[in-house]
Amino acid sequence: MFRSTNPEKRGSAGFTLVEALAGLAVMAVSVAAIGELSNASMRSGLHVERHLAEIETARKIVAGLPSREALRDGSLTGVLDAHQWRIDAAPFANALIAPNAPSKWQPQFVALRVLAPTGGVVELDTIRLRRQAAR
Repeated sequence: MFRSTNPEKRGSAGFTLVEALAGLAVMAVSVAAIGELSNASMRSGLHVERHLAEIETARKIVAGLPSREALRDGSLTGVLDAHQWRIDAAPFANALIAPNAPSKWQPQFVALRVLAPTGGVVELDTIRLRRQAAR
């Protein structure tokens, strides 16, 4: 058996302490970055889940709106699934049609505002046509 007695080759078989510390530092930075991405993903998912709950509540309220003839101008408020809501209805001002033009339908502006328990807000504005009262 032959062993080398050359001192220069004896220390080249492994890592130095500085190389090992540099490798650990790179690993720590990588793990921290992955942890931050994971945390951001969870926060984003939670935000989307809350927003979806607000949208679903708004959809339930719109589905339960009174009929065209029953929804009069003014405000309605209430609470559904711990979400506070408010509906404001008013005649829609339309500059394209003369105010005295004969029509069976009158446009009505309906604004819905849903406030979640967490503070999130969803606003939905729409226009409905309702049969104009006989003159």
